[in-house]
Amino acid sequence: MPKRILTGRVVSNKGDKTAVVLVERRITHPVLKKTMRRSKKYHAHDENNVAQVGELVRIQECKPVSKLKSWEIIADAS
Repeated sequence: MPKRILTGRVVSNKGDKTAVVLVERRITHPVLKKTMRRSKKYHAHDENNVAQVGELVRIQECKPVSKLKSWEIIADAS
């Protein structure tokens, strides 16, 4: 089964080897038919602490690294 890959923006890199990535998606409201933005934050493993706040990065799901981290940063999306 392929691993999911998401693209998002780094909003925090305060933790050691951890980056918080905000992923936004657009959905259509079922009744109003308007486009809405939904967002979710993911804690991603950043082995070399290379992610900086504001960067666009790609994250890939992986086996759990800690209680909150089950994603890893694979590359810059830019």
